[in-house]
Amino acid sequence: MSVILKDSPVADDIPFYHVTGNEERLFETAFAQHLPLLLKGPTGCGKTRFVSHMAARLGVPLYTVSCHDDLTAADLTGRFLIKGGETVWVDGPLTRAVRTGGICYLDEVVEARKDVTVVLHPLTDDRRILPLDRTGELLQAPPGFMLVVSYNPGYQNLLKQLKPSTRQRFLAMEFDFPDPESETVVIMRETGIDRARATTLVRIAGNIRKLSGIDLEEAASTRLLVYGATLLMAGVDFDTAVGAAIIEPLSDDADIKAGLREAIAIIRG
Repeated sequence: MSVILKDSPVADDIPFYHVTGNEERLFETAFAQHLPLLLKGPTGCGKTRFVSHMAARLGVPLYTVSCHDDLTAADLTGRFLIKGGETVWVDGPLTRAVRTGGICYLDEVVEARKDVTVVLHPLTDDRRILPLDRTGELLQAPPGFMLVVSYNPGYQNLLKQLKPSTRQRFLAMEFDFPDPESETVVIMRETGIDRARATTLVRIAGNIRKLSGIDLEEAASTRLLVYGATLLMAGVDFDTAVGAAIIEPLSDDADIKAGLREAIAIIRG
């Protein structure tokens, strides 16, 4: 299990996020009204960055859990461990967030095992409680606690689904890749690259995204474009940077990779 805890940041440490609508206000309202939030959108479109940005704006701790097939409810709530010859209870990230306040963010929640959603349900209605059967505790979430989850419905709808009974416990926000101008600004802001090369990367991604769902399982994400721009700024030549940051992460199929290279060559002229 991957858990990242960030303490309350100062204003200068707020992660950059390019606002595209009313997402900041909706998040702040959900936090103030003690409502759970579901973020839907493709991989690498900015969901995780947005949550980090909002936690910093609100000045609250952020507990980020990257969900996977082996993630269990106990990984989130805690377990008894042997320390120094004694058996002691150790809180998981969800329990720590409920005890002290803060945002618990479960990234790609549908990847976790089914018992995870059972644990989340009491926290997503008006009770806002977390029962800990192993310790006999019944924790009441404080006003400063918020549960945020995300998933990619476009990719996972054929493999795993978030049950309607779970989805309807959350407010929901849909994310997508930024428009070309906004995405260009993000890449320039994140890496310091010039507009011409940033624009070229965005054009490449736009063309590749038209192929996603047909030849590719995933689209070229904004995250991958930032990686490519970072390599270019470090002096890596364009073909190598694009190959390492975009082509290779998207596919292992030789024919598909060859097709991507041809499409990129046409865009570059």
